[in-house]
Amino acid sequence: MSLGQQLAPHLPFLRRYGRALSGSQSHGDHYVRATLEAIVAAPEEFPRDIDPRLALYRTFQAIWSSANVAGREEAVAVSGSDPESIARARMARMTPLSRQALLLTAMEGFTPEDAAFLIGTDSATLESLVGDALSEIEKQTRARVLIIEDEPIIAMDIETIVRDLGHDVTGVAVTRDEAVALAMEDRPGLVLADIQLADDSSGIDAVKDILAQFAVPVIFITAFPERLLTGERPEPTFLITKPFQRSTVKAAIAQALFFDEATLPAE
Repeated sequence: MSLGQQLAPHLPFLRRYGRALSGSQSHGDHYVRATLEAIVAAPEEFPRDIDPRLALYRTFQAIWSSANVAGREEAVAVSGSDPESIARARMARMTPLSRQALLLTAMEGFTPEDAAFLIGTDSATLESLVGDALSEIEKQTRARVLIIEDEPIIAMDIETIVRDLGHDVTGVAVTRDEAVALAMEDRPGLVLADIQLADDSSGIDAVKDILAQFAVPVIFITAFPERLLTGERPEPTFLITKPFQRSTVKAAIAQALFFDEATLPAE
């Protein structure tokens, strides 16, 4: 099997990770492309003595770390309210290793040992970093959350997780029209949306309708993440795979709110 064939199944999930780290599809996918370009340019440097998925993420981590060290240093001298300045301000304030440690374990499903290897530390430090990230989340601004989910048990589970995290739930919608109506009636600060809804309508369309009215961070929930992580069209920045773990939802919500301008901490 060629190297390309070995890496192909892991690319959608690397896109998910890159988007979650950077807070945007375009930036996240850019880092994935840079990773692939680096591998193609020097295939002999790609680690062959470890699992291909681990080696792929390790290569990504090296590119992300080197690029964002420079970005944080530059951000110190940047001010303003334009999107680029806001992005740099967020990057300057974030704690990269703790966020990465949490996302690698809670969202990407790496073991603490593998996550430690990916960010170049040991397991004990990794556990401490995850703890730091969770402590940071506890201090995060609380949001009002709209849930779009047609499966009652799953909707109840998500609602419980959201409330346990200290957020409020503005409503639970099971169709596109209901979702838009609820959003207009009580504007949420975050949307959690399933893809397939009760009347065969689309959660994606519901979100598009809502975003046409106002900006709000969105997390999509799907059993088929590969379909929304191709990098070939406008796609979700934050995505949770069904069946999901509580820690995955927590990490995704925290990261989505982290990149929302409304929750950007004051200077």
